[in-house]
Amino acid sequence: MYIAIEGIDTAGKSTQIASLAAEFPHAIITKEPGATPIGKEIRELLLNARAQSKKAEFLLFLADRAEHIKEVIEPNLDKMIISDRSAVSGVAYGLIQGEIQKEDLVLLNHFATNGIYPQRVFLLWLTKEELEFRLSQKDLDAIELRGSAYLLKIQDAIIEAAKLLKLELIILDATQSREKIFTQILNNIISENS
Repeated sequence: MYIAIEGIDTAGKSTQIASLAAEFPHAIITKEPGATPIGKEIRELLLNARAQSKKAEFLLFLADRAEHIKEVIEPNLDKMIISDRSAVSGVAYGLIQGEIQKEDLVLLNHFATNGIYPQRVFLLWLTKEELEFRLSQKDLDAIELRGSAYLLKIQDAIIEAAKLLKLELIILDATQSREKIFTQILNNIISENS
């Protein structure tokens, strides 16, 4: 089963993925961008905001996604795969940039993924207040420095992206306790596999 944990920065994706990794010790734990050797280089470019063109930035994400699908996802489709982000984020960031038509976003991601998408997508959803509090508690990367309004637009775009990709999105309140969120994710995975 291929699942993705989605959410804006500080939503708690890493925490939930660590809990899932402990629950499923044989699972493949991965992320976008940066799960492959080429992906690590692309991730550096993206996090340091090196690309001046929004289209170039989007295409870098697509390049990472294509490599990730070929090297990590496809060879392990018979196993549990838990991914920090997926094509859903890719489409969401593209929607925010507004330089690429929606149908092109879907088409280009379909091309990059060979039509392979997560069977379950969980969105850890944050309120504006909680996001701003969490951002105030850490050193910010280039994406986070764009501010809470930008990140909240991405959160809304994740919902739209899942619809465009025709993927079921399970929205979880990320202000709940870590344990409660984990239980909700786990129950959903178990019900899918039973």
